[in-house]
Amino acid sequence: MINKIKTAQEAVAPIQDGATIMVGGFMATGTPEILIDALVEKGVKNLTVICNDAGVPGRGIGKLLTNGQIKTLIASHVGLNPEVAQKMNTDVPEDKLECILVPQGTLAERIRAGGAGLGGFLTPTGVGTIVAEGKQVINVDGKDYLLEKPLKADFALIRGSVTDEFGNTLYNEAT
Repeated sequence: MINKIKTAQEAVAPIQDGATIMVGGFMATGTPEILIDALVEKGVKNLTVICNDAGVPGRGIGKLLTNGQIKTLIASHVGLNPEVAQKMNTDVPEDKLECILVPQGTLAERIRAGGAGLGGFLTPTGVGTIVAEGKQVINVDGKDYLLEKPLKADFALIRGSVTDEFGNTLYNEAT
């Protein structure tokens, strides 16, 4: 049997510059802070981060933002972290953040589609709005839908309370 328990540094060791990571949690609650700290310590750059939100300054994804490690952020809520707007609007190219806002339900479904091996899904959410820009519109029985493509990542970081050597994990008070 292979013991699946690792230190935070061992867990993030395979994550290299330019990787795409998904991060669990909601408004920094349930975010894998120890793994985020290990990524900050490691100093990987140009990450694409897929998560619910941008955390808050000094917590969650906010630590990676402050450290300039995120190139692209795909999230549904960024309003609690003013650094997102600052980095989106900077004139310094190497500090510029690409932020892709995705409606919450659509974000969850895009992640699910990626995990299920689907090519995407159709949703009426965003039809006729700025959300539809650059997306394929498909008409089914007289109703327009947007084709939302799946989201996939190289790594997923989650927070657990207790894990055994088999990798079974218990979650306590995680949103």
